[in-house]
Amino acid sequence: MKLQYKTPLYIILGGMLFTTACKKDLLNVQPTDRIATSAIESDTAVYEAYVTNRYIGAKLQDKEGDGSNPGFGRGFEYSMWSSLTDESIYNNDDATWLIQRGQLAPENLGGAGVLWARSYRSIRECNYALSLLPKLPFSAGHKTHLEGELKFIRAFRYQDLIRNYGGVVLMGDRVVNLTDNLQDPTLFKRATIKESIDYATAQLDDAASKLPLNNDGTWLLGRATKGAALALKSRLKLYAASPLYSAGTWADAVTAAQAVISLNKYGIYTGGYDNMFLTNETNEVIFERLYTKNANHTHMEIANGPNGYGGWAGNTPLQNLVDDYEMDNGKAITDPTSGYDPTHPYDHRDPRFDATVLHNGSAYRERNVETFIPGGKDSKDGDSNWNTTKTGYYLRKYMDDAYPLQNPWGNAGFHPWIYFRYAEILLNFAEAANEAYGADVVPAGSTMSARQAINMIRARPGVNMPALAGGLSQSQMRDAVRYERRVELAFEEHRFYDVRRWKIADVTENKPAAGVIITKNADGTFSYTPKVALDGRAFATKHYWLPIPRTEIQASGGQLQQNAGY
Repeated sequence: MKLQYKTPLYIILGGMLFTTACKKDLLNVQPTDRIATSAIESDTAVYEAYVTNRYIGAKLQDKEGDGSNPGFGRGFEYSMWSSLTDESIYNNDDATWLIQRGQLAPENLGGAGVLWARSYRSIRECNYALSLLPKLPFSAGHKTHLEGELKFIRAFRYQDLIRNYGGVVLMGDRVVNLTDNLQDPTLFKRATIKESIDYATAQLDDAASKLPLNNDGTWLLGRATKGAALALKSRLKLYAASPLYSAGTWADAVTAAQAVISLNKYGIYTGGYDNMFLTNETNEVIFERLYTKNANHTHMEIANGPNGYGGWAGNTPLQNLVDDYEMDNGKAITDPTSGYDPTHPYDHRDPRFDATVLHNGSAYRERNVETFIPGGKDSKDGDSNWNTTKTGYYLRKYMDDAYPLQNPWGNAGFHPWIYFRYAEILLNFAEAANEAYGADVVPAGSTMSARQAINMIRARPGVNMPALAGGLSQSQMRDAVRYERRVELAFEEHRFYDVRRWKIADVTENKPAAGVIITKNADGTFSYTPKVALDGRAFATKHYWLPIPRTEIQASGGQLQQNAGY
C-alpha cells in the first residue's frame, strides 16, 4: 500500500488512510497501488494481512517528513536512537547532532519529528481494524487473538507517545474520519501521565488475556504473545514509578515484572551475549521483529563498519560509554584496586565491552582493527578516510561477520531486532524490588531478590561477571542496577529513556561527547589522548520531554497543549 500525506494534523493523517483508498478518478479506474477499503472489510485474508502490517517498521527519520511511513519502532537504521544519548554519535549527522546539542524545537525536531503523527496514525488504524473485527467470519478463538494483538499494537504506540511526550490524547476505540468535527476539543485534550499509563496498561491486561502464550500454528513467530503484552506492561509500570513520571508505585512495577517471570517460559540465553543479537527465536527473546532476505532496512555491517574495511562508521560509540564498562573483576576502572592499566585500557574489561564496541586491536574479520595514527587502516590515514570514526571506536553489537561489507545489498535482514527480552524484565524487577524493598528482600509472590536477579544476568555464559555480594545498601544496589542497564542494554533504545526517567539526563547528557586519539609510538606502544568528538552537547530541563511538532499545535487551532519550555 503506497500512501503519502502532507496534512500535518495527526487525526487527518489517520482518517485519510481509508477515505482516499476507495476513491476512483474521473475515468472510474480502480487504483492498482492500494487495497480498496471494501476488501479489508470483507476478505478475512486481506484483513489479517492488514493487521500484521501494523508491525511494519520505519526509519528514525521519515524522509517525507510527514509521518506517512507509520513504522513500529526504529531499530536497524542509519542513525540509531543510541546516537541521541551518551552511548554514541552518528558519524554523518543525519539530524541527530541537533538533538545532541539541545537545539530541538517544535519546528525543528530532526529525526524525532515523526513520532507524534506516526503513532496516532497507527492508533487510528488499530481502532479501525477493531471496529471491523466483529463483522468478519473468523473463528471465535482467532477473533479473540486478533483483538488482543490489535490492543497490544495500540498500547505499544501509546507507550511510544508517553515516553516521549508525557501525558497524551487518549482516543479510546474512536475512529476519526474527515467528516467528523475536527474542532471537537476532546480530540486534543491531553490526559495526565498517570491516566495515560493506566489506560495503556489496562489495555495490555486485556491483550494478555486474549493472546496465545506461544507462536505456533497460525500464530507465526514475530506476532505478539501474552509475554509481549506483559513485558510492555512491565516497562510502563517501571516508568510510572520512576522520578520523572511519579505516576505509580515500585511495588506495582515488581508485580508487573513478576507476571512475566511467572510464565516460566523465558530465560537467559546461553549461546553467547554477542550471538544472541544474530539469532532468531532464542529462549531470551519475548518479542522481536524478524527480517527476511532483501528486506528494506539498513545493512548494519557496511553502515557501521570501520572505514578500512569499506564501512561508513555510522553509530560510533563514545568514550563516555567505554569508560563505564567495569573490569572483569567487577570493579570500576576508577577504583585504584581494579587493575586497570591506562596504557592497555581495553584489557580485562567486562566481556560485554568487546561484544559491543570495536576498538583499536579488536579482532575483526580478517585482521585487527587499527584506529591509531599514523598509518592505522581504520584511522584518518586509512582508505575512505571521510568515513573515519570521530570517537576512535566503531560498533560491534549486531554486526554479523557472515555478511560482506563490500557489495552487501541483498545480504541484510537475517538477524532480528529485539523489542523485549528476559534480561530487561529481570532488570525491571531488580530496580523496582530494590526501590520498594531493598537489595536482598524477596518480595511476596517472588522467588528472588533484586540482587539475585542482577546476578542471573551477570552469570550469563560468556559474560561470567562476579556476583554482587549481599548486604548492599539501597543506594549501592541502585548504582549496580543502573550499571547493568547501561552495559547489558547498550544500543537497544533504553538509555535515552532511562536517563530521563531517572532525572539524571541533566548530568549525563551535558557531559562532552568524548572520544580518543590513539598514537602509535616508535617503540610500538600506544598513547591515548582524550578528545571531544562532538562539540556543543547540551541538555536543558525542558528536554526531559520532546516538543509536540508546531504543525500539530497549529492544526489543532491551539487546543493541543505544548510541553513546558517550548
